[in-house]
Parts: sequence; structure tokens; C-alpha cells
Amino acid sequence: KTMIVTGDKDMYQLVGDSTVILDYLTGKESGADAVKDKFGVTANQIKDYLALTGDSSDGIPGVQGIGPKTAAKLLNQFKNLEAIYDGITAISSEKLKASIMAGREQAFLSRELATLHFDVPFDLSIDGLKAKEPDIIALSALFKELGFTKLLNELRHSAKHVDSEDKTAIETSVITAQNDADAFFSGLAPRERLAVYFIAGDEPVLGEIDGAVIGLGITKAFYVQIKGSSVGPSFIERLLSSKDIIKDTDNAKAIFAFALKSGFEARGMGIDISIASYLLNPSKPGHNLETLSFELLGSVEDNRPKDLFENINNAKTVDKSIYVNACNINKIAELLKAELEKSGLDKLYYEMELPLAMVLSSMELAGIKINSVALTELSKEMELVLSSTEDAIYLSAGDKFNISSPKQLSELLFQKLKLKPVKKTKTGFSTDEEVLSLLSLSHELPGLILNFRQLAKLKSTYVDAFIELQNPSTGRIHTSFNQTVTATGRLSSSRPNLQNIPVRGAYAERIRGAFVPERGFEFFSADYSQIELRIMAHVSKDQVLTDAFLKNEDIHARTAKEVFGIATGAEVTPEMRRKAKAINFGIIYGMGAYGLAAELDISQKEASDYIDSYFAHYTGVKRFMDATIAEATACGYTTTLFGRRRFVPELKSQTDSIVRFGQRVAINTPIQGTAADIIKVAMINIYRKLKELKTKSKMLLQIHDELLFEVAVDEKDMVTTLVKIEMESVIALAVPISVNTKSGADWNAVE
Repeated sequence: KTMIVTGDKDMYQLVGDSTVILDYLTGKESGADAVKDKFGVTANQIKDYLALTGDSSDGIPGVQGIGPKTAAKLLNQFKNLEAIYDGITAISSEKLKASIMAGREQAFLSRELATLHFDVPFDLSIDGLKAKEPDIIALSALFKELGFTKLLNELRHSAKHVDSEDKTAIETSVITAQNDADAFFSGLAPRERLAVYFIAGDEPVLGEIDGAVIGLGITKAFYVQIKGSSVGPSFIERLLSSKDIIKDTDNAKAIFAFALKSGFEARGMGIDISIASYLLNPSKPGHNLETLSFELLGSVEDNRPKDLFENINNAKTVDKSIYVNACNINKIAELLKAELEKSGLDKLYYEMELPLAMVLSSMELAGIKINSVALTELSKEMELVLSSTEDAIYLSAGDKFNISSPKQLSELLFQKLKLKPVKKTKTGFSTDEEVLSLLSLSHELPGLILNFRQLAKLKSTYVDAFIELQNPSTGRIHTSFNQTVTATGRLSSSRPNLQNIPVRGAYAERIRGAFVPERGFEFFSADYSQIELRIMAHVSKDQVLTDAFLKNEDIHARTAKEVFGIATGAEVTPEMRRKAKAINFGIIYGMGAYGLAAELDISQKEASDYIDSYFAHYTGVKRFMDATIAEATACGYTTTLFGRRRFVPELKSQTDSIVRFGQRVAINTPIQGTAADIIKVAMINIYRKLKELKTKSKMLLQIHDELLFEVAVDEKDMVTTLVKIEMESVIALAVPISVNTKSGADWNAVE
């Protein structure tokens, strides 16, 4: 007897006298009689049955309008697909007859898809088919490569890679008294390398830490309570301030923040495994300890458990997973350190990314002050406008409905109001911003909904969120800067995101205006001018682009003259300059004719002509782009001027659209990535100078190519000069680096 364990319908055609199906979903066993009861047809008719009904799970279309009951009835009458079509005149229902005739091609295609073929070469033995324990690390890598996110998560949660014996193999201790601390330090070897694993407190961006685990190698770990302890703070300060003890970690920024808040300098920092992993492959999702433990060690642990201990004086009561996590950091750091050195990325790590973590921790600690009274008043005003807009929407629609429901909105616009659909999604007709903008030309309702959505987003994402995230003890917002997220090397921020606040519009101005300096201080902004175009001039060695910057010309006006053939002395109109600006930046981002046409609202033919004209004049840019794509295709990655790498596997794809995406990445990374590196170096240098001068002025935010400072009025001239010099002298390009500066009484005033 053969038992097939499956939930697939097409497998039922294998059922016979000695073969049964066990449905793993229901646990039911099906022989020949059960197949007849289940489907109304015999096992031999299953492929014809599926040809009619289809099977969406296997991509079998079937015949539209024919369900299981009708299919079974037809096959009991005609036996198979050919007989149905040969005897079509015997079918009395004209509607059914029409469906069958219309779906003839689909029916025979579906049967071919459903038919199991028995002539496949098969040279495996039964022993060779026995289930084996999976290679978790190899399987994880394969799932990531193929984009099987759901399977990857299931693998992580079901894996049992660190059993209880592995955990108890670690020798654990809790440091509770001074003699414990002294014994720990006396037992360290010169230049000892260890792992520091912080247990964050309620406000990690403010340097609050509950405790720490110190991992020595892979077999010994110590827990020390910091919050509320008489021994922990002095122990951890002694550990972190020693340059002779090398500390690997999974969060250098948290260590720097704790040290800054506690009034000492963290020294002897080794490998931050998250930053190191990010440098080695910035496009990879997930660089945290849990992910790296799983990928590199096959280890699955709860990352930073909540219930750490019952009694800190007893090592046996401390959650074992935190000890495993600390020892995992040691193992991972060793692997990644070797990879950094092998890839030549160790210099970038030690000279840029690790020092930057200290700078970011200081910026997070500093925070930025907000006028919560002004924001609260603005929130109330917005609520009133939203309420009146909601009333106008219902009046225009002729009825009340859920404005937030795409389904209800779609039914209203396209069924009740009979507006012409613009594009379709998997679930119906789209009602996104682009669609509503187009529909607003023919009816007032889409425009009202668009206004409602935009205002609701401004209120919830910015105004209300800022009020909620204001720290009650500091009166400031302390955003978290993300160093290991973007594939380009740029920073991002979260809780809240302060890099994406709208600039234009009355509400945007009031939102930015609510960010204010302390009394006796001003905001000071320093913004790189067209840094990406200047980098393009340098790397491409394009004579026209370089000449324009050396002569300090308006680069967009110059491009307009070149691309549009404007005679010398003739005026470049604002519209021409706007188009030229879109072309300049579009080229940097690898934008093709389709993207440029959408950006400028012109035909693809016109956009293609603009691009051809651009390359005819900026021949160096074209050569650089072609050479960069060729090099990235050959070696698999592209680099910035500072050596940062980004892998571009898309260039090897068999799909044209994916290859084109890879080409855009290859072109843009050396430009955008270098711009990101330049501002990072500037931040490090400025931070060190301000610290050396012991200024009251502080760097608060980084927003793309801009830095925002809170400057003491009596230090304004000195800081302005210092910042401009440092930002413009990070690297010597073939063209000058230029920085625009501005100061004001609030954030809106410096925009």
C-alpha cells in the first residue's frame, strides 16, 4: 500500500487499489470510493475535472462559470473532456453551452497543466528520499536569495539550534559586589577582547541602561545590574573607558550614549556587528543580533528578553538567553572582523562608521526643542478643517461612507458616480493620490478626499506624533538615527522621522516653525550645494560639467542651454530651468525616458530626445555611466570614492526590468553614496572640533545633505566659519565643494 501525504487536488488522479491519499490538512484518508464521494468523479477523471473547475493554488485557470457540481455532472454524463465537446449539442442549457465553447482553449490547456506525467527519469533510491536534518545556514541563505520571506520567518521560529545543553555549557556569573568586579578585571588578559551586550532601559536614546552582559569567548559570561545598583555603574565605566580592553558589541551607539550621559568617554571599541554586517552588504535586510546569530551561527535566541531575572544575586535565575546572546556577539564579531579586513572595508569601519556612531549618540542625546503649545493649537485647527472637509465630502457624495476605506471609495467613485477608472489593483480599481488627482479634473469629490488625506497625514504623522514624542523631562524630541538601514549609505531617522517633514505649504511652515532653539541660541543650517552633481563632474571628468562648476555658473541654466540649444546671450526661462534640473538629477539616478516623461509630464519621445541631447553634450557623463555599469557587471558591486560597496546582483538577472534597476543602482551608488560619505566625515570632524573647543553649540540633525545646529549667539560667527570650512574640505574634488548657510529663530526660518 502506498500513502501519498498531500493537500493537492491533482494528486488524487494517482489513487487506485493500492494507493491512497492522506490529506495533511484534515487528516482524512481517501481511497477510490472516497475520491468519488469527495469530487463526484473517479480518480481517472480528476484531470478532466480540474480542466473544467480549475485550481487557483496551482495556477490552473479552468473554464469560467463552471464549478465543482457542474463539472461532476458533465463528466458523469460525457466521461471526459473530448466527449463533452463532441456532444456539446446534447447540453440543454444555452448559457452553460456558451461557457464551455468560450473556454475550450482554456479547458485543454488546464488539463495539460493538471495531468501528472509518469515518463520523468527517476534514478533515486528510497533511501535517498529519506528526510534529513536541514542545513539551516545554507537554507537561510537560499531563502534570502530567493526572497522567501515567509519561509525564512517560519524557519527562524521553528529552528532549535541552541538546545538547553548549549546554554548551560556557558559558565555564568553575576557581579553584585566590589570584590566580584575586582576579580573580573584581575582575570582579564592584556588587550582582552570581549563582548558587551546592553539591556536597554525605558529611554535608550537618552543613554538609559538597565544592565549589561559581558561575554568572554564562547563559554563564559557575566551579568551586571546597572540601574539601581551600587556596583554596576562604576564597573561598567571602568570597563568602557579602558582603551586596553577591546569591546565588541551589537550597539555601539548605545554604549557611546551611556558614556556621554555618565560623563566619561568610551574607548577601546571594537566591532559593532550590526555596522560591520551593514558595511559588508548594505542591501541585505536585517543586521541585528538575532538575524546575524541565525544566519552566521544557526542560533535562535529571544533578543533582549523582558523578564531578565528574579534575583540578581543568583546567576541561575538570570534568563539564559542573554548569556548566549553575549557569547554569540564574540563569535559573530570574529567572523565579521575577518571579512572586513579581507574586503578592505576595515578602514571605512574604524575611520568613518564607528566614530559616526559616537556623533549620532550625542545628537540623539541633545534632541531638538519643540513648542508643544503651538503644535497643540495647530492640531486643534487641523481637526476643525478635517471636520468641515468631511462634511463637504459627504455632501458631494450624497451619502456618508468610510473615507478611509479604499473599497467603499472605489464603489462610490466608479459605480455610483460612474467616474472612469484610471488603473486597477489586485483588489479593484485604484484610488491612490495619482488617480484622485486625475479624477479631480472631472469631479470635486476626488479633490476633497485628496485634501482630507493629506491633512490627516500631516496631523497624525507629524503634529500629533511630535507632541506625543516630546520627552517630558527635557521638553525635546530625541529622534533615533539609523546607521544600518539604507543601501546607499545615507542615514535615516525614526521615532520620529525628522528627515521627511514637508517644506512647502502653510501647515508645513507652521510645523517647522514649532521647532525652536533654547533661549540665547539660534538655529544654524549648513547645506551642501548640488553636491551630487559636483561628484558626477569629478568622477565622470566631463569637461562641460566641470567647466560650469569652475566658473560658478548656474548648472541647471547651463544644462538648459546645452540640451535645448539656446543661443549664447538668450534668456533661459524658469520653465526651461525646471526641466533642465529634472534632467540633471534624473540622469544621476539613472532615470530613463519613461521616468523623465512622467516627471515632466511630456511624451516619452520628447523625454528620450532630451536625454539623447544631454549625452551628446555631456559625453563624459555617458562614458562614466557605461563604464560603471560594465565594471559593476563584471565584479558584482559598485563603490563610492571612500570605498563603500554595494552589491548589484540585479545586473545578472534574466529579467530586463530587474537589469535596468541594477543599472540605475550601479550609476547612482558612486554618486549618492559618496555624498553620504562626505557628510558623514564632515559630521565627525565638526563634532570633534566643537568638543575640543568645548562649545555650548551642538549639532542636532542631519537631513540628507544638510546639517542643523543649535548655536549659542556668542559663538555664532566662530561656529559658522568652522562648519563651512570643515564641510567644504572633506575631500578634494575636481570642482569646488560649496556650502550654503543660514540662521534663524526657528527651523522654518533656516529653510
